[in-house]
Amino acid sequence: MRQGMRFLAAVSRGQPSKLKKPAVSLDHFIQRQRVLGLWREIVRALHKIPPSSTRDELHNYARHEFERRRDITDLQHIRYLLSTGKAEFDTMRRYIDEQVVG
Repeated sequence: MRQGMRFLAAVSRGQPSKLKKPAVSLDHFIQRQRVLGLWREIVRALHKIPPSSTRDELHNYARHEFERRRDITDLQHIRYLLSTGKAEFDTMRRYIDEQVVG
């Protein structure tokens, strides 16, 4: 049986689809949006720095920190990481502002 036909047969039998992701709670959805917002804010700020090794290092550092914590699902831990991430970004932003002005 072809792959598409197997998929349709599985759906018609009421088996859960392998294509659907598990539903997340509203709190998880909101925290995810906040994390993505912080990531976008960091990337936008880094693009203000002229292309250099410093900019690349800061981008790689931020990306590594986000990816390292990708699988965390505990809401309290996510909130903690967001608050510490924002504080760390504020410190980084001061450095970025010095690079842009100076």
